[in-house]
Order: sequence, then C-alpha cells, then structure tokens
Amino acid sequence: MRFPGKRKTKHYFPVAERSHHSFVEGSSDTDVYLAGIDQVLVDIEAHVDDDFLDRLGVGKGQSIVLDDAVIDATYDALKAADRIVGEYAGGSVGNTLHNYAVLADERAVLLGAITRHITIGDYAFHYVRNTSSRVNLDHLHSVDGPMGRAICFVTSDGERTFAISRGVMDDVPVASLPGDLIGGAAALVLTAYLLRDPSAPIYTTTLRAIEVARTAGVPVVLSLGTAWLVRDNRDFLADLIRDSVTIVAGNLDEFAALTGETDPLIAGRAALALADLVLLTRDRHGLYLCGHVDAAQARETGDAIHSKSIAEYNRFEYSRAMRRVDCDSPLQVFSHINPYHGGTAVVRNTNGAGDAALAALLHDLAANAHHRKVSPTSPKHSASFLTYSSMHQICKYANRVSYEVLRRNAPRLTYGLPEREESLEDGYWEW
Repeated sequence: MRFPGKRKTKHYFPVAERSHHSFVEGSSDTDVYLAGIDQVLVDIEAHVDDDFLDRLGVGKGQSIVLDDAVIDATYDALKAADRIVGEYAGGSVGNTLHNYAVLADERAVLLGAITRHITIGDYAFHYVRNTSSRVNLDHLHSVDGPMGRAICFVTSDGERTFAISRGVMDDVPVASLPGDLIGGAAALVLTAYLLRDPSAPIYTTTLRAIEVARTAGVPVVLSLGTAWLVRDNRDFLADLIRDSVTIVAGNLDEFAALTGETDPLIAGRAALALADLVLLTRDRHGLYLCGHVDAAQARETGDAIHSKSIAEYNRFEYSRAMRRVDCDSPLQVFSHINPYHGGTAVVRNTNGAGDAALAALLHDLAANAHHRKVSPTSPKHSASFLTYSSMHQICKYANRVSYEVLRRNAPRLTYGLPEREESLEDGYWEW
C-alpha cells in the first residue's frame, strides 16, 4: 500500500507481496489525520558560550520562562553580536505535525493560540508561512497579544538551553477545543510542555483533550520535552502516561529522568511498564523503539541477533507493535539502529531531530489506520496492530528522517525524502 496521501514517489511501502483484497485509494470515507496541541511559538537559534548563559542566569540544558522584556533585551544583544543563526516556526508538536504532513502529504490539525493581529513580516506571519499547507490552522484560537518565542541557546558541546517568552501561547480555553475533531483523529499528539503550569488555560485544555481521546479510543502520543521538566513532574507524568498515553517519545536524558535508568534498553523496558510504545533517541548513538506484541504475532528478525543490557533484545524486531491490552500474551520487543550513514559529518544542533523521528513513527501509525479503513479484511489486520510496519522498519524510517533534519540544520523538513535506494529486506524498500 501507499501511505496516506497521493504521492508521486513511493518511498516506503511493501513490495514483495501482492494483496488479493480490494484497495481503493482516495475513497471519500478514508479521511485519516492527526490532531495535536502545541504552544505555538517561533524558535530562535543562537550560538553562545557558557559565560553568556551564566550572565543570563540560565542553567545549561534547562528550559525556563522569562519575561517578555528580558527576552526582548536578550534578542537585541544576540542580534547585535551576530549570534543568531536562524528563526523558524517552532514548537515540538508543530514541528512533528509539519514533518508528518511533508512525509505523508496528508492532513494534520494544529490546535493552540496565536496572536489575532498578523502582519507581513512579523513572527506570526513567518510561522504560518513556514508551516506546511497540509497542516490545518483553522482551529487555532486567536488572542490579543504577542506571539510566543523560544530562544534556543546552542553551546559548543551541542547542548541546547531554552529561554521562553510566553506571549499568548498558553491562552487556549477549554471552550475552543473541537471535541469531534479530536475524537476522529488517528492520534492526538501532545508535549509535556503543555502541562508545565497548572494555572495556565492550556493545561486544563490538554487534560480535557486527553479525556476526549481516551473516550474515543484515539491513541495519545506524548513527547517528554526536557529532562528537567520530567524530573520536576516525574510522578505526575508517570501517572498520566500509565493511565492515558499510548506512545511516549523522548531522548535518553528524559527517559532517565522518568524511569531512573540510564541504560537506553533498560530505560525503554521500564517505560514499557507505563506506555504501549516507546521511541527513545540517543543522539550519535541512534534510536531505540520498544513495544509490545502478542506472542502469537511475534516475528523473529532476519538480521543478526544482538545482546547488550538485555540478552538477544532484537530477536523479535520484525514484529508489528500492539497495545498491551490487545495482547493475550504480551511480549516486549526492542529494536535499535545506529545513525544513518554514521550520522552527519558535523552536528551543529539536534533541535528537531526527535520531532522528525516521531513524525516518521506517526506516519506509519496513520498508514495503518488508513489501510484498516480501505482494506479491513486484509491479513495486515488479522490482529489489532498499532503500526503498519515492523518495529525494525520504523526504526530505519525514523532514523532516515532524523538524518535529513540534522543534515539541513533546521527543525523542520522543507520537502520529502530523496529517492529510495532500491534494495529489498523483509519485503520493504530499504533506505
């Protein structure tokens, strides 16, 4: 099958088998889309030294909220020193939905707050201009006030530190939430940043959206944000994930803060006690995908079997992920991949790489929902699978998309991936 959308190129789909079941692409009843809530803001990337962070009073690796006046003064100082290297449409969920729309050529809906007064050349104008036209912004809540901004300070060691000016980004009332739209989505995409301030309207709105998604059986996807945010809210986030989240994504530092484990496989296994599927990125060491499959549906890898902190951890990586509740005999499955082509020659900034990997995973999840609608009797749906492809294949796809973001040194894709490499493995085109 093709993934959602009518694509000119076919870059990631099975080719070995020909289904005898009917498949009609583009049917009117196959509307598959993602919905996400974000703090709508502009990312400003600046390269600084440790002394600059010390003078500003910001701890390296943290993400703190500063007054608009402080952000204005900091921005002016960075501009005068020629330290700003880019200004982008940002936000973790915004990046993820944009990248998904580029990859899938399919619809996504972004919810949040944006300034009511948009003029040519201002931050809000550039946010809209630099977001894929396939991302529906019609449901954004317009508010009087400035656009949210996040300055990403990148030090020589590649560490990212964020200083945020709220603007109107938290002013999302519950009344603005389109419940029917969330209930009909293939997934609801969220970030832990939304739950940082219990007094903010967006906090209550996010919890309400989770409730709507749970009632409708829509998978809830949570990006962890930053390690300090997880540490400060560890018990709350653990309970939320255990009760309401299907897929959780983050880097090793964030999962270590959540689980107390510093080994990636052990941290992923600990996170599986909370969520159904775990995407864990580890910078230059690639990424891990940890999930569940029913023992009867498990498929052994055709590659070499590896042992690290978990013996033979990748034995069943050719399995497709399932929710734990849908497994009669749940089996934990792990897959790992090193950076594509060894990674980029120079990694200036990892900002957006995790969002790109998550977008690839969500593309696969949406493809599964799409195919289930158009070909419900296909053997692909003999069990309640969460993903369309094997965990091994998703690792390769997510790895490839992350590489493109790192290579371009920008948090968002501007176009799709290059043409595929024509080699076969496990019945799929391989990047």
